[in-house]
Amino acid sequence: MRTSLLLLGAALSVSPLCLRAQLVDLELSLLIDVSGSVSATEFNLQRQGYVDAFNNAAVQSTILSTANGHQGRIAANVIYWSGAGQQSEVVGWSLLDSAASIGAFASSIGSTLRPYQGNTAVGDALAFATPGFAANSFDAPRQVIDVSGDGATNSGGDTLTARNAALAAGVDTINGIIILGQSGLSTFYSNNVVGGTGGFLLTATGFDTFGTAIADKLKFEIGGGPVPEPSTYGAIGAAVLCGLVLWRRRSTRNPA
Repeated sequence: MRTSLLLLGAALSVSPLCLRAQLVDLELSLLIDVSGSVSATEFNLQRQGYVDAFNNAAVQSTILSTANGHQGRIAANVIYWSGAGQQSEVVGWSLLDSAASIGAFASSIGSTLRPYQGNTAVGDALAFATPGFAANSFDAPRQVIDVSGDGATNSGGDTLTARNAALAAGVDTINGIIILGQSGLSTFYSNNVVGGTGGFLLTATGFDTFGTAIADKLKFEIGGGPVPEPSTYGAIGAAVLCGLVLWRRRSTRNPA
């Protein structure tokens, strides 16, 4: 009898959490480099690349797809980052569940202002973004950080340590998209930033091609489609039960 009461009490305590948390297919945190190496023109091109990507019909269709058991909605936020201690969430966690809400998210990105032009602290950006998954009001089978940048770390904490800490905290995947220019940047991102299940790195030849690369990246991250050449990665499974999601969130918020 006592066991039954305990089980009932546990069920009652879990159910409200399930009801409060908005279940989505993906929680996606977009980390965008605004360090000093990014000129004003390049910043505008980069920002517009994200706006165009979320206004892209194929990207919107992928977000809203209910194929393969998907719920047809994701949650996303945007963080601008530069040197040590220079990180700002410029667009908060938002539910993208309709063409209108996706368009509003794109408009919010388009209206953001650049807060920094300092050094490059990729590790600090990862450390800043990681707690946001446990603190937001969404639950998903996949939690993904996506880092875009044009340079390797030259400030702040160790990038590899921050990446490993993010994965240990429950982030499933960390992807990268780089703008070519700095020698060795691809190797740095591959070795220190990209990680987790199905993590991948994309490259853009310049800020003018960034929007196309972002759209391709989003379609893969959200729907499991093919990553553009030169590399192809497998799709990531998305099905999960509410109880497992809650366990993951509680583990993240209350580590042993």
